Order: sequence, then C-alpha cells, then structure tokens
Amino acid sequence: MDEDSRVLVWTGGANAPPESIVSSPPQEEPHAVPSAPAASPSAQAYTSDAERRQLTVLFCDLVDSTTLSSRLDPEDLREVVRAYEETCAKVIARFGGHIAQYLGDGLLVYFGYPLAHEDDAHRAVRAGLGMIEAVGQLNTRLTQEGLRPAPTQSRQRGGLLAVRLGIHTGLVVVGEVGGQCC
Repeated sequence: MDEDSRVLVWTGGANAPPESIVSSPPQEEPHAVPSAPAASPSAQAYTSDAERRQLTVLFCDLVDSTTLSSRLDPEDLREVVRAYEETCAKVIARFGGHIAQYLGDGLLVYFGYPLAHEDDAHRAVRAGLGMIEAVGQLNTRLTQEGLRPAPTQSRQRGGLLAVRLGIHTGLVVVGEVGGQCC
C-alpha cells in the first residue's frame, strides 16, 4: 500500500508479524492462540523453516537477443552478454537486490530476500531504471569497441542492447522445497 507515493505500509496487524506457514488460519476469538496442524515428521522438516514475507521480484532480459545472437560471432555474443550481466549485477547490488537465477539472457532478482528492507519495491524500481541507464552506457562502450547495431535494431534507439523489465510485489512463502531453497 503506497502512502503519499513515498513509503510502503504494512497493512497486516499492528503488533504481530505474518504468521508462520505451519500455523492455522486466524481464530475468531481475539486472544486465541493458533495451533499447528498435525503433520508428519518429514512434512515438518520442510515447512519448519519456511516463512511468509513480502517479496518484490524483478525480471530483466535482453530485447531481441535471438536476432543479436544471429548477428554476432558466438565469442562476441558471450562477451556482450557477460558485460550486460556484470553491468546489471552492479546496479542490482547497489540497491540491495539478490540475483536468484541467471536464465539465458534474463536475470531473476529478489528484493526482500534474503534481506528485507521497508522500501524493497521502490529499490526494485530504482534498480530497473538504473539498469536501463547502465545498459545505455554499456552500448556506448560497446560501440566504441567496434560492435555496432544492425539497421533492424533502430527501435532500440541505435544501441546494440536494450532491456525489458517486469516487477511484481506480493506475499510469498520462502523456505526449502525438496532440499533446495525457495
């Protein structure tokens, strides 16, 4: 919930953090203590460390990377993608994000895990804007190094690279699933 476009406000209970995943739904009685449902020992091993938290996920990938891959030598493409990933990683780190996965030319980034901040959604937006700016600067560097865009890439404002971003915030359960985190 945005308050005066400046902060995110927790809309849950005033004094209580979100309930653990193993607790039952809230009771009607104001002072009732929720009880944990019966679970097998193996099920408890997977859910005991799980927690609910607000998470902002940012996904970033290269626009028209398939076209780019057909235009560049594989070694040049590898260097361009590495430069793009390093550029984005620096921006993400500056805003406290965590790269959860590298997916081809895409980056899956968490804000709010493993460390949470009150303004994680804003940090994600700032990181996204920072990545757009940083990729623009990377385009300048790549052009100076001799990599030029093809005429069909004019919609990318004359640059070799352009990024596409998506951001979403929501409530998630974070914990181990099948022996792996998240």
